[in-house]
Amino acid sequence: MLETSLIEVEPTTHSRLSEIDFNNLGFGRVFSDHMLVADYKNGQWVSCKIMPFKDLLLSPSMAALHYGQSIFEGLKAQYMENGRISIFRPWENHKRMIASAERMCMPAVPEEFFIGGIRQLVELDKEWIPKAKGASLYIRPFMFASEAFLGVRPSNEYKFIIFTCPVGNYYSEPVKLKIETHYSRVAQGGVGSAKTAGNYAASLYPAVQGQKKGYHQLLWTNSETHEYIEEVGTMNIMFRIGNSIITPVLGDTILRGITRDSVLTLAKEWGYDVQERKVRVAEIVEALKNNQLDEAFGLGTAAVVAHVKTIHYEGTDYHLPAIETREFSNKVLDTLTKLRYGQIEDTRQWLMVL
Repeated sequence: MLETSLIEVEPTTHSRLSEIDFNNLGFGRVFSDHMLVADYKNGQWVSCKIMPFKDLLLSPSMAALHYGQSIFEGLKAQYMENGRISIFRPWENHKRMIASAERMCMPAVPEEFFIGGIRQLVELDKEWIPKAKGASLYIRPFMFASEAFLGVRPSNEYKFIIFTCPVGNYYSEPVKLKIETHYSRVAQGGVGSAKTAGNYAASLYPAVQGQKKGYHQLLWTNSETHEYIEEVGTMNIMFRIGNSIITPVLGDTILRGITRDSVLTLAKEWGYDVQERKVRVAEIVEALKNNQLDEAFGLGTAAVVAHVKTIHYEGTDYHLPAIETREFSNKVLDTLTKLRYGQIEDTRQWLMVL
């Protein structure tokens, strides 16, 4: 077994930092100077190195390209008011990646590579962390089958990589959602609870059709009957009706969101009636028709809290109350933002501080 506490580091000889316009970052288009690359072969992790960010040399017969073994995670780093750096609940991302790997017949990534690698990589490229409000350094750990082999079986070789990129806000405005009643993203018994690349590939065509009609994302429903709400393509979903915070119960068709878990924890502490259960489409549409749906919002690492302003169902757009009236989601966003920036105490030990 590789001595994982020792990650080799090869610093870049030419930083691209001076070439970057931090006022026009967008999301996912600008990449930092370094990346971590680890290799798994012959039943063990054999190397782990931080090196300059560059293209990979891979075989056209690489297993991931043909059979889809690929998983990923997403985290964010930002400067706190005291000048230190915070990363939100990275241990939960590591746990989820292990669960995704198990479902996809892939090896578990050692904590030294995941947590230790993120720590070293962010410290090395800390000057890439944007200082503008709402911006952050996005961290992308991922793993894929790298064996050069054609055959339907789990790969014998894998690459685990982490790179980072400075980003702005994922959504620049409140989102419009279309409840999907024809296409399916995942099915019961499938890999919907794993953060695997194929889930996102399956969602692209229906999402594009929705975007052509003016909607940012789809609100996915269960594949068997389209009777129950599951999640949005890029995030979990929550609703507030009066004092009740309602969200679909987790299962093998819904991703176990870390922001979702954090918000539910806060809601319980604040005295809300938290309901994790099956949520009928008809129930939400009825609440919309009767102006009883006080809030709807998405939750995820990229979006954090994304206000939903419109929900479309069967030819009708239903509009939600003004953003400034949304007492719960605004309080959640304010609390999580202040926590990340060190403006309030981290009483739950959610932050990794560098």
